[in-house]
Amino acid sequence: MRRCERETDRGFVTAESAMVLPVLVIFAMALVWGLLVVAAQIQCLDAARTGARAAARQDAADAVVEITRQAAPRDAEVTVSREGDQVRVAVVAKPPALHGLPFEVREEAVALVEETAGEGR
Repeated sequence: MRRCERETDRGFVTAESAMVLPVLVIFAMALVWGLLVVAAQIQCLDAARTGARAAARQDAADAVVEITRQAAPRDAEVTVSREGDQVRVAVVAKPPALHGLPFEVREEAVALVEETAGEGR
């Protein structure tokens, strides 16, 4: 009787594997995609902070943009603005491997402008 049960169970492992493997591959791809997005967001945040520090030291605007772009992901858009005694640096980038999707990461950093040593004397 056991022999009959084994013969009727034949092929179930193959069918189950055929159903589970695509789900596992999609799940793994989603995890990798999520990690790429988080890594791009952290990189944008670091770049915005670096740019805000440079702008707060009153570096030249071109130098601030260049320093920020060096720290930012490839092809990131950098915006530097000043509002009173504050500077704001915004970095917008598309995560790698997602060029076809309309998805972007945006981070901003704000810093107070530092007084220069010889100013006001």
